[in-house]
Amino acid sequence: MSVAQNPITGQMHKSMANFSTYFRDGKNIVRSKAFNRKDANSDLQKIQRACFKCVVMAYQQVSSIAVVGFPVRHAGTSVYNAFISANLPKAVDTTDVFPKINYHRLMVAKGTLPSVSVTDVAEDKTGITIKYHSNVYFSKANETDWIVALAMTKDGTAATVRQQRGSKVNGILSIALPHADVSDIEFVYLFTLSANGKMASDSQFVEVV
Repeated sequence: MSVAQNPITGQMHKSMANFSTYFRDGKNIVRSKAFNRKDANSDLQKIQRACFKCVVMAYQQVSSIAVVGFPVRHAGTSVYNAFISANLPKAVDTTDVFPKINYHRLMVAKGTLPSVSVTDVAEDKTGITIKYHSNVYFSKANETDWIVALAMTKDGTAATVRQQRGSKVNGILSIALPHADVSDIEFVYLFTLSANGKMASDSQFVEVV
């Protein structure tokens, strides 16, 4: 940066060649521009854009659940932005040639409400059955909390279930996916939501084997 006081040039402003000028406190300020601009199409930039695109596509898959799964957000932050922030870059697998979503790491809900503890998962011709401990006696947990489940097959068929946590220690939740085989299932997620919808738990990926 250079400072000039020249009665001939007067007040300088705008840019020319590799420098820009402006007038401040009675002085002309001259700044040199960077010689090398960052390549917006570098390999790193391409990977970053591909990762972002993966998370955006994942949001489109689960948006109907994510809209209730992120109730606590900074002022002015949309559900979309909260979802992107929670999942980029940790939910993206970059070990292959093309980035892809790691559904084990993807979060469709985020919060401090206690979730349930999955104890068993079974799949048959009617769908998926999940057995769990309700954790109803945990701090912040309540009998009126909702247990929310989302399952999706690889062809895009989705099924959602919502049932109350209840007062019992153990519970069973069934997701109807007729004729779906284990190999057809893309992902299953589970989380809890307060009765008023103002609190949620972190979502958990449910392994179906």
